[in-house]
Amino acid sequence: MARNSVIADLPTGAAGALTNRNHLINGSFSVAQRGTSFTSSSSANNDDTYTLDRWYILSDTNDVIDVSQETSTIPTNGKYAIALDVETVNKKFGIAQIIEGKNCTGLIGEEVTLSFKAKVSDTSKLDNVKAAIIAWSSTEDAVTSDVVSAWGNEGTNPTLASNLTYENTPANLSVTTSYATYSVTATIDTSSTTNIIVFIWSDVTDTTAGHFLYITDVQLERGGNATPFEHRSYGDELLRCQRYFYKKGHSGGEPNKEWFYMLSSSGANTFGRATVRFPVTMRATPTISNIAPSSGNFSSIGSQHIGNQSVTIFINSASNIVELEGVDVSAEL
Repeated sequence: MARNSVIADLPTGAAGALTNRNHLINGSFSVAQRGTSFTSSSSANNDDTYTLDRWYILSDTNDVIDVSQETSTIPTNGKYAIALDVETVNKKFGIAQIIEGKNCTGLIGEEVTLSFKAKVSDTSKLDNVKAAIIAWSSTEDAVTSDVVSAWGNEGTNPTLASNLTYENTPANLSVTTSYATYSVTATIDTSSTTNIIVFIWSDVTDTTAGHFLYITDVQLERGGNATPFEHRSYGDELLRCQRYFYKKGHSGGEPNKEWFYMLSSSGANTFGRATVRFPVTMRATPTISNIAPSSGNFSSIGSQHIGNQSVTIFINSASNIVELEGVDVSAEL
């Protein structure tokens, strides 16, 4: 019996149990290494800024929405959602995820379906939610993350940046105040596609501050039908996220710290090195930021020998032993 026949002959519903159907990561918004709330403080809710792991904001200016990991307004038997809270009125906004080129294998040239659960807090204004499957047809993994060139008038689909193409024709999904599952289907047939982006947004330009759009269980899979959301273990989802972003420590707990290995003990000339090894191989050579402590009984602190499996953090002219409390490592698309 041919392999395709085996799949076709599975009992009704059994195909939904097949693993690795979902080409998106953190579709349930369970992983929140950067934090669980993103506001205008430190520009954490700016346009084209990452929030809950693998998901970033797209908005028609900065501080249009606050973003949080929602634990109360969730579907039956769910645990998390992403909450988009209107802060600056009369602006379009949404969230997006870029799929790494290696993970687009099996999707490019095929029919695919994007599905998710969503609800709004009030349909008087948030009455036009859309979803798009977008193809990137330039250098693999060098995607223009700010995919919108111009947001346009209400009801008009945003104009995409160069080398980006809608694979479906986005239309109003008529999201209500109760959770329901919505889906769109498209064939990834744009010539020279190398990456795929999913984009879910409010296409309204007459909004009210304090209104919410909630989204969860986002899935992109091969085929013309939406299957039940694929729930992976939290540990599996976390490791998938850490290929793109890894947050070491910062919580102050002893297990999250690393001791600097002191290489000299000649008074003010003492210097130290701490090697941080990543849980998984990063997608690319990462960017290092938010090293903590940023100041103390040393003259300088920084990073060197940066690879996709580890980084060395250095301190110079330390007067005594220092602990490395945290560091952010990013190889996002």
